[in-house]
Amino acid sequence: MSEEIEIKFIVHSGAVSTLAERVSAGGGVHTPPQRLINIYFETAGLDLRHHGIGLRIRGNNDRYEMTAKTAGKVIGGLHQHPEYNIPVSGPELNLSLLPAEIWPVGTDIKDLQNQLKPLFRTDYRREKWVVEFGDSEIEVAFDRGDVVAGELLEPICELELELLQGNTADLLAYAQTLTAEGGLRLGSLSKAARGYHLAEGNPPREVRALPLLRANPKATVEQGLSEALSLALAHWQYHEEIWLRGVAPSRDAILTAFTLIRETFVVMGNMIPRKATTHLRALLADLSPLIARADCDPQVLCYEAAYLQCKLALTSWLILSGWQKSIDDDGRRKLNGSFKRFSDITLSRCAAELKVAFGRALSPEEYLQQLPRLERRIMAFHLLSGAYPTQKVLSYILHWQALEQAILLPGTNDVEHMRRQAVTQPGFWRSVNRR
Repeated sequence: MSEEIEIKFIVHSGAVSTLAERVSAGGGVHTPPQRLINIYFETAGLDLRHHGIGLRIRGNNDRYEMTAKTAGKVIGGLHQHPEYNIPVSGPELNLSLLPAEIWPVGTDIKDLQNQLKPLFRTDYRREKWVVEFGDSEIEVAFDRGDVVAGELLEPICELELELLQGNTADLLAYAQTLTAEGGLRLGSLSKAARGYHLAEGNPPREVRALPLLRANPKATVEQGLSEALSLALAHWQYHEEIWLRGVAPSRDAILTAFTLIRETFVVMGNMIPRKATTHLRALLADLSPLIARADCDPQVLCYEAAYLQCKLALTSWLILSGWQKSIDDDGRRKLNGSFKRFSDITLSRCAAELKVAFGRALSPEEYLQQLPRLERRIMAFHLLSGAYPTQKVLSYILHWQALEQAILLPGTNDVEHMRRQAVTQPGFWRSVNRR
């Protein structure tokens, strides 16, 4: 078993002609393009996918390899997956060669193998370089071809950076060296994920509501910080993908992710010095108005250098715990405290702040002045309320969102009604804690 750690870039068609030259500028050992065919297997009930397992056979000339990838994680465009690679004599599965512990308890291996059938395949040409960077060895692979499921297909045009040996910091730093010319964006969907989607008939992807952060009940504040930024990045990545596929409302969801990131920095502000997030906040501030422009074309913006550099900087800061360089002993002690306790205290403060801000009837101008504060506090509720019953939390948030919408709609008569409903509701965290 090995852990695959890689960064995946999607390459814009306009950058293809110069990509090899860009990568070759860093030196390394070059391998000319070779054709790779991967066949992915599944049961009729998609049992492997439900257990977070991907199973394929790769053919390269007359050599074959069976690979099982188990559940991992994707942060930004950084993919981390445990995987098992077994040489086989031909394009047929032999599950007995894989370790038994990767399968769910009680799995009948022979029965499972009899159920498995080809579901989709990937067919592409791969050009490779192996480069030395810092203390690490990195494989750079440029793939061009297709994901195919039945009559459906989707093009592959990707640049993958895989850490062969060394450390993740070098991998992220090397990725930064490729960003200046643009034409790349971080990709969150693996080839397998796209294949599964095609095999399902390529159903439309829909805009998703921002979920509540569900941190581990025993999470530290630092773990809560990490999970909050991971949630924001995942929300950004998913909606970027569908924005590029023509789902226009997803742009607002990306801006919501930006607000979530900023609010995470705010609520953690008494532990992480402002200087630790200055660069990230500046990048987000520069990018937000570009996304919000009415004439913004995602096929252009999402491949610009500034867009990629912003997301990659945030990914690196999260993966490498960049805040650790700036905190003192008191901040470190607070970050090691209970995220649940921190959330309860901060929820009370956020609610009290909103009740002061909206404790009386305001003029239309005053309501608009308070709108940014309201938006940020709603984000704080999403970050801090995951330990409580969903319906209670969403009902509480819904009242503040209704006030936000009433303020945004000129001429409405509902503002005062919404304000009174929002400020008079009890805090859900207090009623639960008193039980």
